[in-house]
Amino acid sequence: MNKIVFRTLIFTALFILKVGFAQQRADDVVIPEIEKPRFKKNTGPIVYIDQSHQNFHQKSGRFKPFSDLLTSDGYKVDSIINLKKIEANAVLVIANAIHQNNVRNWRRPIHQAFEKEEILYLKEWVQKGGKLLLIADHMPFAGASNSLANTFGFNFCDGFAYLNKERRNLPDIFSTSNKRLLDTDITDGTFGKKINAITTFTGSAFTIPEKAKGILQFKKDVYCLAPEIAWQFSDSTPNSDLENSYQGAILNFGKGKVAVFGEAAMFTAQTITNNSGTFKFGFHSSDAPNNIQFIRNVLYWLSKK
Repeated sequence: MNKIVFRTLIFTALFILKVGFAQQRADDVVIPEIEKPRFKKNTGPIVYIDQSHQNFHQKSGRFKPFSDLLTSDGYKVDSIINLKKIEANAVLVIANAIHQNNVRNWRRPIHQAFEKEEILYLKEWVQKGGKLLLIADHMPFAGASNSLANTFGFNFCDGFAYLNKERRNLPDIFSTSNKRLLDTDITDGTFGKKINAITTFTGSAFTIPEKAKGILQFKKDVYCLAPEIAWQFSDSTPNSDLENSYQGAILNFGKGKVAVFGEAAMFTAQTITNNSGTFKFGFHSSDAPNNIQFIRNVLYWLSKK
């Protein structure tokens, strides 16, 4: 990595540290009316959003716009604390789980958010028909969820995955034209209009098992940067090439399904406010015109028997 790239990364890090995590919040966004909801109001499958692992994104917090969008599409959405009370065929969303030791302490070592017993239970639950949407963002969230991801064959790089190396302040675009958005049931028009581009907002990366289908794919010479402290980079920060790595993938697992993503903001609507103004990042951003349809497709794929 050259010094110009790292100076740019450091600038971005200082910007994010300056605005502070407390000012990253869910936007009070009006969900666009869905012309043809997947289900009639409150008759769709139940979707549970985990809040039992100090999750950075929860139903009543940073994932409220996500919850509101699913409700508009006819799903029944609720939060859950005890995962062992979840129904057999429900959809479970786990977004940015983190161990108590790393809450507001985003430095290594990164502790696992899930106990071995929980991981075994979730694996068996999916095998019997459960539907899991696992989202683990940049460090420390990817590291905190990696043991759970491993049980399904996925392996996270606990760092920061950058698509545009020289343009740190821009969203990441995965498109058919740059060959980073792959054809699957989620994007190929199976559920409606074909999707040609998806926008993410700085996340992690992972490798996938043989039977999984990648959706958001990285190419050679894009890097996962793994600092000791989140957002603090230098010329000596460990980095690895992300060729054959992904930021989104799906997998049929036994009688159930798993969808894994390495970025959370793409699924919701958030803002960051500083002295320069308020900045949108999420599905309400003008840079993400296809994300709402993409989210609907992912949830519909998961909920289908």
